[in-house]
Amino acid sequence: MASAIRCSLIRRNHVSLRKVTTRKQFTAGLSPSLSSQRHFSSRIKDAQDGDLNALKVRQDRLMDTLHYTCNFGTGKRWGSAPNETGMSRLALSDSDKQARDWFVETTRSLGCNITVDAMGNIFAVRPGRREGPATFAGSHLDTQPSGGRYDGILGILAGIEMLNVLRDHEYETEFPVGVVNWTNEEGARFPMSMSSSGVWAEEIPLDRAHNLQEVGGGTATMKSELERIGYLGSTPASYRSVPMAAHFELHIEQGPILETEKQKVGVVKGVQAYRWFTVEVHGRDAHTGTTPLKSRADAMLLAARLITHSHRLATAHSAVASTGILTLSPGSTNTIPGYVRFTLDIRAPADATVDAMEAALKRDFAALAAGEDVDGLLAHSTPGKPLNVQWRTDFVSPATVFHPDCIAVVRASAEAVTGSSGLVRDMTSGAGHDSVYASRRCPTSMIFVPSKNGVSHNPEEYTSPEDCAIGAEVLMQSVLRYDRLRSARS
Repeated sequence: MASAIRCSLIRRNHVSLRKVTTRKQFTAGLSPSLSSQRHFSSRIKDAQDGDLNALKVRQDRLMDTLHYTCNFGTGKRWGSAPNETGMSRLALSDSDKQARDWFVETTRSLGCNITVDAMGNIFAVRPGRREGPATFAGSHLDTQPSGGRYDGILGILAGIEMLNVLRDHEYETEFPVGVVNWTNEEGARFPMSMSSSGVWAEEIPLDRAHNLQEVGGGTATMKSELERIGYLGSTPASYRSVPMAAHFELHIEQGPILETEKQKVGVVKGVQAYRWFTVEVHGRDAHTGTTPLKSRADAMLLAARLITHSHRLATAHSAVASTGILTLSPGSTNTIPGYVRFTLDIRAPADATVDAMEAALKRDFAALAAGEDVDGLLAHSTPGKPLNVQWRTDFVSPATVFHPDCIAVVRASAEAVTGSSGLVRDMTSGAGHDSVYASRRCPTSMIFVPSKNGVSHNPEEYTSPEDCAIGAEVLMQSVLRYDRLRSARS
């Protein structure tokens, strides 16, 4: 079966579709206003599955374009091959501007109208036969500081490949379709993930997002950097200003399940709940050589116990907990740290589990700070002085359930592309995505493709060209099937 899939995807013969009107050339440079008046060769409402299956992505073009755009913000090299590097394209950096400029130029050349909103979200819309909100393929171009070439990037490039295929076949959708690049999905530079899709959904206040300050001690804010790189758009960042009929997102799985089970496509039914916290531990600076263990208020020692306990509680609740940033003061070899600050990310499929985790962590952290033993963490240790622990909630993302119509068209598309329901599985995303906020305001679902060894947020992140092409084809079919569904219902 895998060989059959490989052959069907690598073979890129452009099959002529059944004509409805006289074939006319749809040139890449045609202005959107003129292109929307053209009579294209096929319409979605008349298309059968065979017509959709005749629309094939070009794997070579998809991958060549993806790797070309990775010149904007190339990161750490992990191998000797030309493309064996990671990415370091932080949101609103100079390299992000380069990628954005390329995105705007490319989608405009493919007949799209461009809208940039007040959060720098870029909406590229290809007109359809009728007016109305577009059905979007969306993801993000920003990366982690030591990320890979596929997280977010594949979703955007697959959307552009969709536009290329529609142009190649002079294919007219019933309603507009488009591609959206969401700003600062990662939250790596400005510490709030999915911040700009959250503003679009009116779930995050614009001022709060604009005033987010970059991590690492810099003074730049999201607003100042949007202004600096020229992407502070005049359109309000709101679903009311740029409505969506639906949102589909192709993404690498970022986990090991598809690869382990030898399956090709994950039909994502929802996203698990998660919360981000900053925890501050206040103790007392003291000399390492002259201060007895019983007289210490060691902030680093307590922080280590708190982080260890978060792992134990996550295990007990079938959840996950992680610390990604830790800073301490004063930072001297012979001084006991009097202050530590660390992040805590807790996740679980159900909101109730995250609630229970948060309550247990706060209770036990306070007890440990007071010198009480919790689950044997103080065993064989010398009791010290009491410390103080403070919490700040940075981000809350409730569990998300995607729309059944979108799930159904993704499943139908995945089975059509792979030729087998056995190569497709339903999944829940462990990571947050812009589709979380999109789903608050329009029907939404996601498509997962395998990640080698389950690795992501790492320069060695990898998805094979074949799997990228399968995912791109499922994305394209999902958008077109949903367009056909809208047409039938209207």
